[in-house]
Amino acid sequence: MHEYDWLVVGAGFAGAVLAERIASQRGERVLVVDRRPHVAGNAFDHLDASGVLIHKYGPHIFHTNASQIVDYLSQFTSWRDYQHRVLAQVDGQLLPIPINLDTVNRLYGLDLSSEEMTAFLEKRRVPVQNIVTSEDVVISTVGRELYEKFFRTYTRKQWGLDPSQLSRSVTARIPTRTNQDDRYFTDSFQKMPAAGYTRMFERMLSHPLIEVRLSTDYRTVRRLNVAPRTVFTGPIDEFFDFRLGKLPYRSLRFHHVTEDREWAQPVAVINHPQTEDYTRVTEYKHLTGQVHPQTSLSYEYPTDVGDPYYPVPRPENEALFKRYEALAITVPDVWFVGRLATYRYYNMDQVVGQALATFGRLAGQIAQTNLTRMTSSV
Repeated sequence: MHEYDWLVVGAGFAGAVLAERIASQRGERVLVVDRRPHVAGNAFDHLDASGVLIHKYGPHIFHTNASQIVDYLSQFTSWRDYQHRVLAQVDGQLLPIPINLDTVNRLYGLDLSSEEMTAFLEKRRVPVQNIVTSEDVVISTVGRELYEKFFRTYTRKQWGLDPSQLSRSVTARIPTRTNQDDRYFTDSFQKMPAAGYTRMFERMLSHPLIEVRLSTDYRTVRRLNVAPRTVFTGPIDEFFDFRLGKLPYRSLRFHHVTEDREWAQPVAVINHPQTEDYTRVTEYKHLTGQVHPQTSLSYEYPTDVGDPYYPVPRPENEALFKRYEALAITVPDVWFVGRLATYRYYNMDQVVGQALATFGRLAGQIAQTNLTRMTSSV
């Protein structure tokens, strides 16, 4: 007999959603372990020394077009409205990013209409027959000058590689607009958990059939054989002890500061694509709606050292992941879910959707396994 029915490795979105579903819908016992001293993964938020609610691992803004994901998470949180806007420090000005009509007009001192901006970009875009890299995506849309001002140095800082060395997926996520819409996202649902992400996760994991052990390495628990089935949300190469080599990840280092003034920035995030070693500065009260006489900000420095954040999108890395994925298929009773386990850069809502879809497949897979075992024992 096992002490638990499931071991869930990781208390971020993927692990918490699956633990909650397994406990509440299947009535099975779940042990959740996380090597960090807190739940919520990279979405973890907490009060800093001044009493300002900050996101320890950088800004997390929830947005989605999927009503079923909103309905699911709304069981564990209420929401506050928030429309995310980002400015970029370019040529001494704070300009809207993604690039829109106001960006171009203010940068060049013009007064273009939307139709005129379309023609403006058409003259500057560089035709690329086969769009493969991130550089291809940008120069074929806005031309080389805007690429150099807004994208090239920022991408080099973020990834430690030139955009010409990265998959097109890196910059394909960023739109270019010919109107004045300065929202970073255009999803139908854009809100923030009213009491913060950590409180939402605590409610999600509060089911009596769920036990959470923090500051716990899964290898220790795995050796004890506490559960017959595992959900693994950590790096897939780590699960296999890096036997095929390490998958490259980009990490982040944060410098958090508190200033003795109510506000420091006009928006939550200011990007620095031309100067500075950091890529962006976040002021958290814009995100949280907190009223406080002081304000807290974080300066974000990309690095190769530290916790894995972003899979590095290059063909050779994808090929290595595919080899690990083939190994994962051979491991019985283990489900690999989430950003790190599937080596994909997913938004938060996409991770929730993946976890819910995985839960939907669990019952069928388990029933089929049990049937096979019964048949073979006859």
